[in-house]
Amino acid sequence: MRKIVMFLLCLFIILPAEAVSLINDTETERVITDLISPLGKAADIPDGRLRVHIVNDNDFNAFVMGGEDVYVYTGLLKQIKSPDALQAVIAHELGHTLGGHMAQMADRMNAEMTRTMLIQALGIGLMALGGDPSMGAGVLAGSSGIAQQSMLAFTRDEERIADDMGLKLMLKANLNPNGFIEVFEQMEHMTGALESRINPNRINHPLTAERLNNIRGQMDKIDDGYKATNAPTGAQKEEYELIRAKLVGYLDSADNVLTLYPNSDTSSAALYARAIARMRGGNLDGARVGTLTLISREPENPYFYELLGDIEYQLGHYDDSVDAYKQSLKLINEKAPQIETALALVLTERNKSGDKEQAIELCKRSLLAEPAPLTYWVLGRAYDDGRADWARAEYYHIIGNKEKARDYAKRAQKTLKSGTPEYIKAGDLLK
Repeated sequence: MRKIVMFLLCLFIILPAEAVSLINDTETERVITDLISPLGKAADIPDGRLRVHIVNDNDFNAFVMGGEDVYVYTGLLKQIKSPDALQAVIAHELGHTLGGHMAQMADRMNAEMTRTMLIQALGIGLMALGGDPSMGAGVLAGSSGIAQQSMLAFTRDEERIADDMGLKLMLKANLNPNGFIEVFEQMEHMTGALESRINPNRINHPLTAERLNNIRGQMDKIDDGYKATNAPTGAQKEEYELIRAKLVGYLDSADNVLTLYPNSDTSSAALYARAIARMRGGNLDGARVGTLTLISREPENPYFYELLGDIEYQLGHYDDSVDAYKQSLKLINEKAPQIETALALVLTERNKSGDKEQAIELCKRSLLAEPAPLTYWVLGRAYDDGRADWARAEYYHIIGNKEKARDYAKRAQKTLKSGTPEYIKAGDLLK
């Protein structure tokens, strides 16, 4: 059980969502949300509607779904070194949304599908009419290629438009447009040699060199009096460095952590990455020392206390862990469902008088903000009656184990009073 609890206490909670794995982390999500909020405002997205999701994948990628859900890959965050460049990437993705490219893509795909089917029908007709079978087969073989070339040209045009619209969005938000230059220069460094050997008509993006030249041309037209008055502050840049270090500390090998953040590096970002890596590697005392050093430098940083709460728990110091998590929540002074769940879990493990009642309240508050499987799992530990079975049913339902969800829902209905909220919710899972 202890191994299970230690795993669940890990700061990053990785959950499957469609075809990707999402990382839930309060600090990372809030720093990025803060950075891209000016873009959301410039794009006329209502306050609080732009939601950030962190995808656990090393690809250099990001995308926007539904106009309001922003998905940023860990590979992008670990490689993009400045918040200005990250803002440029998101501006480009929002440019797709503003241009209506997703809907246009669907329409174009339908049109090309119809076109392909007509060409294929022509090929089948040629064979059926007794003509040269090889002629019909050739038409069939070529039809998908024609559609593919048309779609590639369409998406290349979309990318050019999204670049232009993204730059306009950066300017409207009074951000630093040089972020686009940074991104394209980095991309050119990564892929330039490969792109030099690629047929530009066989890929779905314009060549990076073309995009870089286009953006430079657009930037030459910017009024000399333009000022990026809303560009990231020094504090935001430091926060961005910290979340990048956190991602490396949690997701990379210990060797890579030390390569990127050697012991000679005494910056807070380096201390953060190494403390996390040491915790992951079982060097809890070393991790604790590093985290306490961070707290001595920035006693108002809530996420350093969150890390300390993780470490103290793993050391078996439940009281210190509870104190650290509570201090983290006090400093955040906003909704932080993941940290609330972590504190609730420690309380159920410590199990002093009143701990489970506190844990239940924390879980309820967390679920109101963000229904998550781990929160239901902890709630199942905190309850001592049939509501525990209902909470476990909800947990299994979210993670996709329908059989166990139904089993626990049936158990819950056998012991819960008919008509209670949990009884009704358990019944909903049985429908």
